[in-house]
Amino acid sequence: MPLPRSVARFNRVVTNRLTRPLAKHLPAFGVIVHTGRKTHREYRTPLNVFRGDDDHYVIALTYGPNVEWLKNLQANGTGELETLGRTWTVSEPRVFHDEQRAAMPQPVRFFLGITGVYDFVEVRRHRSQV
Repeated sequence: MPLPRSVARFNRVVTNRLTRPLAKHLPAFGVIVHTGRKTHREYRTPLNVFRGDDDHYVIALTYGPNVEWLKNLQANGTGELETLGRTWTVSEPRVFHDEQRAAMPQPVRFFLGITGVYDFVEVRRHRSQV
């Protein structure tokens, strides 16, 4: 069971504004830069980001797979990910369900299990830095 929409609204208005400047520099955090499907505006959404296999990053969908940043990324096919002080082009978003939360580090698996988060998105990180 993903987090309630009321928590998402609060985070979008309050928490995201506070964490956005720091998230792109901290381990396990990042900022996804995506373009609105209708507005064509650039948006910056802070997220928890973890290195996956090869050239991939994995993001837990704590609000479920029906979030605007993911819809924008899927519609455009590409975006940018700012993490650990670097900016990468990301593409090929692939949503998957994993009851074991195997792509997450062990402590994160525990907390995601408590909150009932089992949906994730994997994005390909391009070798060339933006």
